[in-house]
Amino acid sequence: MLRNLILLGAVAGIFASIPAIYQRNPQAFDGMLRRVLTEEAPQTQHAAASVKHAPGRAETLLGRKVRIPSDGRGHYSAEFKLNGRTIHAMVDTGATFVAINESTARRIGLKLSQSDFRHRVDTANGTTAAAAGTIGNLQIGRIFVEEVQAVVLKDEALSGTLVGMSFLSRLSRFEMENGALLLEQ
Repeated sequence: MLRNLILLGAVAGIFASIPAIYQRNPQAFDGMLRRVLTEEAPQTQHAAASVKHAPGRAETLLGRKVRIPSDGRGHYSAEFKLNGRTIHAMVDTGATFVAINESTARRIGLKLSQSDFRHRVDTANGTTAAAAGTIGNLQIGRIFVEEVQAVVLKDEALSGTLVGMSFLSRLSRFEMENGALLLEQ
């Protein structure tokens, strides 16, 4: 009976320490988990190896990391969540802010009036009117950032969504690696 109690205490202690170990060194934990998963039975390994990540889709990694593969033109685009709404967006390190159009702003719950479009911004397509706004939360995978500064442009000035430095600068790192963009919080 005492032996079972000691064993139970040891198992509980190990399970209780997992979150602390992960928080201190997520890379070591990631490596340890990958080693354990690759030591599975051969049929499980084969099944896992045959599943490939679809090109053009973000891949969530262990921890708060996401890998976005580049498309044929070398751009990095993926599905992000802005205020809980799924929006396809392109990462643009040359953009100071997250840039969205009026339609997207309405879709994610930003309330703007025409008088809010009082700022002039230079874009790749020329100078246009813009409104300043704040996105309550922006998420990709397990990366979650609150209160992200954004600019809202007229629909005719911007057809898509650009994720700029107002989001990227809030991450612990972002870098290009093996044809993909790695984001880490």
